[in-house]
Amino acid sequence: MLGDFLNRLLLLVFGYAYPAFECFKMVEKNRVEIEELRFWCKYWILVAFLTIIERITDIFVSWLPMYGEMKFAFVIYLWYPKIEGTNFVYDTFVRPYVAKHETEVDRKIMEMRARAWNVFMHYWSNCSEMGLTKFFEMFQYLAGQSAKLNQAVKQVNHVDQVHKKSDDRSLNVPPPPSPNGLRSPMARNKAWSSAAINRVNSPRFSQSQEDTSPTEYEFVNDDDSIPYSPSNSRLQQARLKLRRTKTQN
Repeated sequence: MLGDFLNRLLLLVFGYAYPAFECFKMVEKNRVEIEELRFWCKYWILVAFLTIIERITDIFVSWLPMYGEMKFAFVIYLWYPKIEGTNFVYDTFVRPYVAKHETEVDRKIMEMRARAWNVFMHYWSNCSEMGLTKFFEMFQYLAGQSAKLNQAVKQVNHVDQVHKKSDDRSLNVPPPPSPNGLRSPMARNKAWSSAAINRVNSPRFSQSQEDTSPTEYEFVNDDDSIPYSPSNSRLQQARLKLRRTKTQN
């Protein structure tokens, strides 16, 4: 007994490849003979029927001994030139059966075609309606997500504005006083400047100035507690004038 793989290989070569090559040579002839053309057409019709039948019968009879070898021998019997079993099988079995049921087969084919078209249109309409529904649902979902995103952005901006206002208010709050009643250098300079200007503008200081001749004084920063800066020049001049007034009195 031949193996299953070898049976399939021989069937493909001698059942399909070789007959196809012979049919090609016949078609490519300058003068095609009608009888030879009819023979190969009958052969391919029988091969088509056998292919359909074996898909069903192989399930039930493939266990028979020599089943693969019998199929191979039958295919050789169909196209072998000295036998040409194709004419016998076709004229005896296939042609009478198909001719008897040809009208019914055509009607069944037309019904199946119309039914297939109706089924196709039914599923096409359902799929189209479902697709439109899903599209609008997705569009509504995206619109809702966009609205939520805009609301979240507005909330974030509002929180940022509130934080910014609170930061601005905290910057405008004056610094707390230093411990133990001490004041900062800027506050001390401002207080000294105000006191010196008030003393210079007093009537006593003005009267003493009328009796004295103007004298140029050089600016000397003899008080280490007052830091030197251009803004303290008036304060130093006022202190020098006060010293001069005291010496004259």
